[in-house]
Amino acid sequence: MQAKLYFVHAMTPLHAGTGQGVGVIDLPIAREKATGIPYLPGSSVKGVLRDASQSARSTETIAVFGPDTEKASEHAGALQVTDARLLLLPVRSLRGTYAWVTSPLLLRRFQRDGEYAEKTVDLPGGIPVPKEPGVCLVSPDDEQTRCAITEGSGAERMVYLEDLDLKAKADGDAGKWAEAIAGNTLGKETEWGKLFRARFCIVHDDTLGFLMETATEVVARIKIQDATKTVQRGGLWYEEALPAESILVGIFGAQAVEKSGAKPDTAFAHLKTLLKKPLQFGGNATVGRGICRVYLGGKA
Repeated sequence: MQAKLYFVHAMTPLHAGTGQGVGVIDLPIAREKATGIPYLPGSSVKGVLRDASQSARSTETIAVFGPDTEKASEHAGALQVTDARLLLLPVRSLRGTYAWVTSPLLLRRFQRDGEYAEKTVDLPGGIPVPKEPGVCLVSPDDEQTRCAITEGSGAERMVYLEDLDLKAKADGDAGKWAEAIAGNTLGKETEWGKLFRARFCIVHDDTLGFLMETATEVVARIKIQDATKTVQRGGLWYEEALPAESILVGIFGAQAVEKSGAKPDTAFAHLKTLLKKPLQFGGNATVGRGICRVYLGGKA
């Protein structure tokens, strides 16, 4: 089997829900049970990609994604899709509008996935680790890109994320990770790539755990009665979403299937054609939620 990383960049808020919540939020996003890390289910990704194929009954689509449900026993599809887990969370910042925030745990899992995916994406070796929750690491300034989220200088350099005051430290390894991620998503040499490096931030795992609970988007939704134009009884609910500019990462696997004649190279080539345009994931498609760009890591 061959494997490649894929990246999901949310262009609008992304609601990949769990159906119903038990807390204050009626419709929370999907999170891993043990870690609380938000994710986009692989089944959702695969379903959207299959739907994006020109014809769900074409020979190529069936070879890559498998037969329809009633014929599923005939043979497997060539494509395997893991969940896309959060890699970078956009968080409101006092300087620079917002920061793309990650942590050592998320980077370690990303690095492990990269090794499994046959190292088709070049990633730095070392994982930068903030010494304590009150410290964050940012990309060093260079001639082209200046850090946009820091305030002050020297030992007094700070980053302000939501209500958190963090001491900022420029770190060379953090800069390397920013370049590696930008190169596989927004484009290292583009204006968006430069903007990304200027807003890249690594926080302590505990700090990110707090931000994953408090920095997601929560909106109130209502249902209006046609006759009175007032809120229908029971028609108010709260819905959670990953903010626009969130970046997630997962793995596409592809294997040869003798019965259908599918091969890994042809499966990845088919994927590449499907990823040329933005795709919609999760709920609330009619109100513009879940519009995402998907990038295939490495050469397809």
